[in-house]
Amino acid sequence: MNSLAVAKTNLLEVSHMEQQDGKQQQIVAVRKNGDGDIVEMQLSSGQVVGYKEAQQMAKNDEIANVNVFKGRDGDEHLRSDPDGRTDNNLDQLPTF
Repeated sequence: MNSLAVAKTNLLEVSHMEQQDGKQQQIVAVRKNGDGDIVEMQLSSGQVVGYKEAQQMAKNDEIANVNVFKGRDGDEHLRSDPDGRTDNNLDQLPTF
């Protein structure tokens, strides 16, 4: 197995262990498309998930400090929990 495959395997094992321990992960960075929309998130385990997967994980209470809501457009959106701070809003997180 090459080093990249080993790293991915280890990352998946860490992610799985975190979920088994009942610990929620955090979103630590985001990737945006050319329009500035968030399309992927990097979690505290290092795992990168797409927007829809992150929504499902938030619904399953696997990601801390975020929630899914239905917007005026009728679509579901992911957002950080309101806490009076703007520095931890998803749009303000570091990009990767």
